[in-house]
Amino acid sequence: MLDFILLQIAKSAILNKLNINYTFDENELLEKYPFLKKDGATFVTLKIDGELRGCIGSIIAYRTLLEDVYNNAISAGFGDPRFNPLSESELSQLSIEVSLLSKPTIIEYKNFDDLSKKIQPNIDGLILKHRIYQGTFLPQVWEQLPSPKLFLEHLSQKAGASVSIYEEHPTIYRYRVDAIEEDFDEILPL
Repeated sequence: MLDFILLQIAKSAILNKLNINYTFDENELLEKYPFLKKDGATFVTLKIDGELRGCIGSIIAYRTLLEDVYNNAISAGFGDPRFNPLSESELSQLSIEVSLLSKPTIIEYKNFDDLSKKIQPNIDGLILKHRIYQGTFLPQVWEQLPSPKLFLEHLSQKAGASVSIYEEHPTIYRYRVDAIEEDFDEILPL
């Protein structure tokens, strides 16, 4: 189970960005939780009443887990281009989810049907890469797009490509996530 500390870091980042004097001692955290020093790729998803309010993340681990969660929380709340920056008045309705991603691996496939059979609904997150197109869906997206066909078609659209992109055999990666979600008000301070 993903450690609750990641939610606390995400909450602290949001409060700090809103200038609510909510900071923590980074060195103390790293000493108490040494796993935060390791590189990690995370997504931070914010929701209000179950509806998406922001989601930003890293597909590949390139900075410490502490830095990744902190920066992705700020980006999800204040930098997601689909939404206005988060306001203090929204905090009481907010929930935070932190997803820790495994290292992506390439899926070898022959065609769209073969790919559809090789992906595991509700388990696999996918990354599509082809020329200028790139997009990802976390495994949680299977809740809205429960069939491999729908999932792959919407992933291609998210990447900015046509749903027929699979005829060109794009590179598809899979990853898994360990996720934890909690209401903002229920997350204990650091």
